[in-house]
Amino acid sequence: MTKRQSAKHKIDRRMGENIWGRPKSPVNKREYGPGQHGQRRKGKMSDFGIQLKAKQKLKGYYANISERQFSKVYEEASRMKGDTSENLIGLLERRLDAIVYRAKFVPTMFAARQFVSHGHVKVNGRRVTIASMRIKAGDALELTAKSKELAIVLEAVQLAERDVPDYVEVDHKAMTAKLVRVPALADVPYPVQMEPHFVVEYYSR
Repeated sequence: MTKRQSAKHKIDRRMGENIWGRPKSPVNKREYGPGQHGQRRKGKMSDFGIQLKAKQKLKGYYANISERQFSKVYEEASRMKGDTSENLIGLLERRLDAIVYRAKFVPTMFAARQFVSHGHVKVNGRRVTIASMRIKAGDALELTAKSKELAIVLEAVQLAERDVPDYVEVDHKAMTAKLVRVPALADVPYPVQMEPHFVVEYYSR
């Protein structure tokens, strides 16, 4: 098992939810937490516990980005006009690795980060290796010539477990994609319920 697979499985087990909606998630077989005490009956979670879990779940979903990166995204969202929780989701969905994942060029969010860092993606004709790069509405993404023939890409395009959301425009023949608009929380196809308002409460303490 690779380090990335291990991380995915640990996050699912810890959350007790199949947060990416993948058929191979261990939660599909064992809905209790990991470890020898995982099956113990849990007491009522405190408000802080609920907020912390919401933050860990959202952070984990985006390939378990670092706390430093995640808190910076929150700070930026809080400075923007409008609802902070909606702004937070919009900023996370504008990450380059998130768009690559939404476009179904790769099977997982973890693979999307690695895919970008290995130089397989061009943004507006320029090769980019920074997974956290912020994409603007109208920006054009394209896979490099060699990357279009990779097995991981050809297999991911055929995956039936998720669809491309309507805020991302994709041409799987040309292997190009474009962010049409910044999505709201209701637009994002999370397999489980995300609660960014609890994340806002966590950082607002």
